[in-house]
Amino acid sequence: MSITKQVTALAVGLGLVTLSACGSQDGGSGSPTASKTVTLVSHDSWAVSKGVLAAFEKQSGYKVRVLKDGDAGQAVNKAILTKDNPQGDVLFGVDNTLLSRALDNGLFQSYEVKDADAILPAYRTDAGKHRVTPIDTGDICVNYDKAWFSEHKLTPPASFDDLVKPAYKNLLVTENASTSSPGLGFLLGSAAKYGDEGWAGYWTKLKANGVKVVDGWEQAYNEEFSGSAGGKKAKADRPLVVSYASSPPAEVIFADPKPTAAPTGVATGTCFRQVEYAGLLSNARNSAGGKALLDFLVGKSFQEDMPLNMFVYPVREGAKVPAEFTEYGPQAKDPETMDPAKIAEHRDQWVKSWTSLVLK
Repeated sequence: MSITKQVTALAVGLGLVTLSACGSQDGGSGSPTASKTVTLVSHDSWAVSKGVLAAFEKQSGYKVRVLKDGDAGQAVNKAILTKDNPQGDVLFGVDNTLLSRALDNGLFQSYEVKDADAILPAYRTDAGKHRVTPIDTGDICVNYDKAWFSEHKLTPPASFDDLVKPAYKNLLVTENASTSSPGLGFLLGSAAKYGDEGWAGYWTKLKANGVKVVDGWEQAYNEEFSGSAGGKKAKADRPLVVSYASSPPAEVIFADPKPTAAPTGVATGTCFRQVEYAGLLSNARNSAGGKALLDFLVGKSFQEDMPLNMFVYPVREGAKVPAEFTEYGPQAKDPETMDPAKIAEHRDQWVKSWTSLVLK
């Protein structure tokens, strides 16, 4: 799953054409439609404003088709399995927790986007090879239900350390690290915080303190978390959830009527920085169209359109961020981070150990 999963339902009806079969529907390389259609393969949370997409199509001459392929992990795995006969031309949504898997399997060909210098240096990666381009970023963090903590006269947790204290016993719900992107991000955040030798001990304490694990973000946030609109309807009883720093502004923007303040907050000492990338698939049928689409994804128009569609932050220098983000969901000032090479080295073993420790 990706950072943008929290608004999956809102992506429906935004005028995108979602395909259910492989790129062969566009015709082979000799097809008269092949050069006019470019296919984007993405996780389920892709969304863009109609006007922004239409402007790109008019300017470039390409018609964009979108193939949504499940959560981020599922989309990457399917792209690897079909890399010799890819479903599309560009893959969007592989994040830093899964990047090495895509690169090690030769999923992408090299292409440096036209505005590469406009991408903030902190998010650039794969130097010299240009197999992937950073598109957006966000923070995986524990969110808390403000009303619940006020009613119980309890200060919300602010850090990883706080979550294992007795005062927060049986309050936290998180996602399965083996099936969920935010779940994996939270595990990596704890590994970054406590190190190779300390993260397992931390999770032993967290398990003893009553952490609840569910399969994915949708269930955790909208069914188990008491602070979300969905959780309130479901009479959820967990006031802490692993979600995103951008979840509080989403709760404000989509509420009717809109509250004057976000009903949820972020424990800023629990955040892990996530970055999403896109790349030109190695055997893309329409590589020219794919390159044009990648240029579009880092262009100012798309970068400024992203926040209120996919609830992520732009990576382009100078791109404007909505006021709701700065007011209700600012980026963490000092999030946990981890080099993609270290993630590649330890991810599978960490997930295996986490599963044995927490789920059994």
